[in-house]
Amino acid sequence: MPKEETPAKKHNPLLVLGKISSILDSFSLRQPVMSLADIREATDLPASTVQRLVANLVGQGFLDREDDGFRIGMKMAYWAAPATRGREVLDVISPSLRELRDFTGETACLFRAEQQFRVCVGIAETRHALRREMHLGELAPLHAGSAGRVLLAWKPELMQRLQESQLQPLTDATITGMANLEKAVQQTRADGFAITTGERESGASGLSAPVFDSAAGLVAAVTISGPTLRMPRETCQSWIEPLLDTAERMTRLIGGRFPGETHRPSA
Repeated sequence: MPKEETPAKKHNPLLVLGKISSILDSFSLRQPVMSLADIREATDLPASTVQRLVANLVGQGFLDREDDGFRIGMKMAYWAAPATRGREVLDVISPSLRELRDFTGETACLFRAEQQFRVCVGIAETRHALRREMHLGELAPLHAGSAGRVLLAWKPELMQRLQESQLQPLTDATITGMANLEKAVQQTRADGFAITTGERESGASGLSAPVFDSAAGLVAAVTISGPTLRMPRETCQSWIEPLLDTAERMTRLIGGRFPGETHRPSA
C-alpha cells in the first residue's frame, strides 16, 4: 500500500515533476485511456496524490477527460510536433535501437521492404565477438526470418508479389510452401510479433515487431538477432515485452499509431 506523503515531500518541485512524469508514462498506445485506479496501479502513488496531480494536469491541458477516464491531452501533441520536425525518421528512432542492443546484448536492426527483399536500414551491433553477420544495406529474402514475416504481415501487397515467385530454401528450416508461409504470416499479425530460428541462417534466431506511421501504415520491422546459442526460444520469448516496448516507443516518436485495436500478448 502506498503511503501518504509528508508536506515537505508533497511540495518538492523535483519530486512533483517525477510523479507527473510517471503519470504521463503510464499511458501507452495499447492503453491510451486510463482511469484513476489504472493510474494508481501503474504508478504506485497514493490515491490522494494521483487525484490531485491528475486534476492539475487536466486543468493545464496535459491530460483530457474521456468519459470516466483520462488520455494524453491534445495540447501535448501540439508541443511535441516541433520535436521531430525536419528530422529524418531514422535519426529519431536510431537511439532506441542502441537501447534495445544494450538491454539484450544482441544486435538490433531496422528493416524495410524493397521489392521482394528486406533491406537493413538501421543497426546497433552487438559487442559479442560471436555474432550474426549484418550490415547496413544488406538484402535478405522476405520469406525467411522474423523481419520478413513482420513486413509481410502488415503489407499484404508484398505477399501478393511472392505468389508469383518460387520460395527458395536457404536452410532446412526455411518455409518454401506458400500455404505454410501464409499461415505463419497470419499468426504473426495475430501475435503482433514474430520469432524464427534457423530460417535464413542455420544456428541463428530473430525476434521482430512492427513500427507504424501516423496513418497506421507499416514503416519498418525492428529486430533482435543473434546466435541461437545465446538466443534459444525461451530467451526470445523473455524479450517479447522489451521488443514491443521499443516498437511502441519508435511508433510514438514518429507520431505513429497502431492499425485497429491490438492487445499485447503475454510473454
